[in-house]
Amino acid sequence: MATSASTDDAALAFALACPKAELHVHIEGTLEPELAFALAQRNDIDFPYASTDALRAAYDFSDLQSFLDLYYACADVLRCEADFHDLMLAYLRRAHRDGIVHAEIFFDPQTHTARGIGFETVLNGLEAGAATAQAECGISSRLILCFLRHLSEEDGFATLAQAEPYLARIHGFGLDSSERGHPPVKFERLFARCRALGKPVVAHAGEEGPPDYIYQALDLLGVSRIDHGVRASEDPALLERLAREQIALTVCPLSNVRLRVFPQMAMHTLPQLIGAGLKITLNSDDPAYFGGYLGDNIRAVQAAFGWDAKTWYGLARNSLEASFADESDKAAWIERLDRAYAELR
Repeated sequence: MATSASTDDAALAFALACPKAELHVHIEGTLEPELAFALAQRNDIDFPYASTDALRAAYDFSDLQSFLDLYYACADVLRCEADFHDLMLAYLRRAHRDGIVHAEIFFDPQTHTARGIGFETVLNGLEAGAATAQAECGISSRLILCFLRHLSEEDGFATLAQAEPYLARIHGFGLDSSERGHPPVKFERLFARCRALGKPVVAHAGEEGPPDYIYQALDLLGVSRIDHGVRASEDPALLERLAREQIALTVCPLSNVRLRVFPQMAMHTLPQLIGAGLKITLNSDDPAYFGGYLGDNIRAVQAAFGWDAKTWYGLARNSLEASFADESDKAAWIERLDRAYAELR
């Protein structure tokens, strides 16, 4: 998979430009300091940071929970439909520049309804931003409602009840927030209900949590994809199962390093996971907080591992195949990807 110095630049250029999907990005985690300050001013909010520099300095996290504390504080600037529109549009414009043709975007309604923001306000604003981006640059997107695992399953059921009138506008359900002390089994009944509604489900597992959380997500929640999943490398039987069943892992390399799952990129398990035959995709997670968007993740991974174009082609194809987009759209994007790879070769 490693490239020579003479082909490394070509492989990187292909990886950045080729059509791909992003399957693991939290829309609240795309809130850049500049937009946060603009929205705080728009909504006349007394923001706890004096400047964008002061806010960026606060990004010195020790673990996932310290990040989440800041994440929820910044989300308070999101108050009206226009705020959610602007947030979504800013992310999708950036995604388009990274060659993303389709994004499946997590949103956390509990973060907002707990502050008195209406569920419909959040949904309307995000959809409007997605529509603006599609008209402007042709990028496709879908919304995945995530439940916050540090809250109770009963709270999740209440959020699902709020969502049910809008099911046609929601394309799947997920589970995020801090893994520690909140195993997937905690939400087994909730996810059974989500599946009964005919929606695909995904879950964060195996980032901070152990490999057992991945087993629980598969066997108890019935997920179609595992978000993160990097600790699968600790369990050979699990690696074999994920490869055999071709369960996609939505890996977020810069996030993993920023949250100290791995001390540095060169120590990431990505080569092991790919070598074991797993269906790996690359994603940005919370790019405003973790050092970059998908293109930045690609550059960091290439600097660490020097992969060839064939490896990057496989990752891009995985992302398109593992998406919840219509089969006709996926086929068209894969055809574009195949053409780009053939031209490179």
